[in-house]
Amino acid sequence: MRVYKTTSGAVLEQADAYYWAPVSDWDAFINRDDLRSFLGSLIPTLSPITDDTWREDVQAPIQHQEIWAAGVTYWRSRDARMEESKAAGGATFYDKVYEADRPEIFFKATASRTAGPNGVVHIRSDSTWDVPEPELALFVTSNGRIVAYTIGNDMSSRSIEGENPLYLPQAKTYDGCAALGPCLYVPDGPIDPNTEIRLFIERAGERVFSGQVGIQQMRRAHTELVEYLFFANRFPQGCFLMTGTGIVPAPPFTLAEGDRVRIEIDGIGTLENVVKRWRHDIFSP
Repeated sequence: MRVYKTTSGAVLEQADAYYWAPVSDWDAFINRDDLRSFLGSLIPTLSPITDDTWREDVQAPIQHQEIWAAGVTYWRSRDARMEESKAAGGATFYDKVYEADRPEIFFKATASRTAGPNGVVHIRSDSTWDVPEPELALFVTSNGRIVAYTIGNDMSSRSIEGENPLYLPQAKTYDGCAALGPCLYVPDGPIDPNTEIRLFIERAGERVFSGQVGIQQMRRAHTELVEYLFFANRFPQGCFLMTGTGIVPAPPFTLAEGDRVRIEIDGIGTLENVVKRWRHDIFSP
C-alpha cells in the first residue's frame, strides 16, 4: 500500500487502484502506529480515481516532521568518508564509527528545506565537490514505531565535510539539502531485505553516473538506528530517518547545475529532482 501527499489531501494506492482522501492534517493522518490497518479501513469509504492528473500535484510526504540521518552504515560509505577526510586528519573517525556500538546520527532538514518529486535540490555556492546520497528513509511514529518507508536524497558537500568532520552541519543542512518522495510505502511488515536502491544522474540529456546497492549491505538494523534516535529525543508528529548510502560517486565527479538526479527503490517508486546552485546573495538585504 502507498499513500501520496497532495496540496489538498492524499491519494491511496492499493492493488493498482487509486483513491482520493480529503486530509486537513497530514501529521495526524500519518502519525499512527496502526497506519496500514487505518488506511485499509479507509479505502472502502473512498471513491476510485479514474485519471492521472493528481500526479502533477504530489508533494514531499512531510508536514511538520524533522528529518534526521544516519551515516557510515554501508561499507562503501565508510571507505569513501575515510578517503575524503585524509587531508584533514579525520579518516579514522569514520572507521571508528563503523565499528562502534553507537551509530552516527545527525539532524538533516526541516520540511521547508526539503524538496518533493520533481522539485529543486541545491548545491552550495561555497562548495567544490557535491553529491546526492540515495537512501531508504524510514517514517517513524511518535511512539518510535517504523510504519512506512520513502526515498530520501541526502544532498552533501563532500568538500566542506572533508575539510573537517566538525563542518558536517554545514555540509549537510541548508536550503534544498534534501528530497523525499514520491510516497509513503506502507507494507504489512518490515521492508524486504532484498530491496535495491538505484541512482541515475543525467547531464544535458546524457547519463553521467549510475549505481545500485541492496539494503542488505547495511551493517546496522533499522530498529537499532531508531532506538538511538529516540534515546533522548521526542517527536510529537513522528519523524523521518534516512538510513545511509551505499552508492558513492567517486571523485572527481561532482554535481553541476541542471543535473537531474533520479533515485529508484523497489516497492516505493522513483524520486527525481533537478539540481541548482544556491546563491547566498538571493536573500541579502
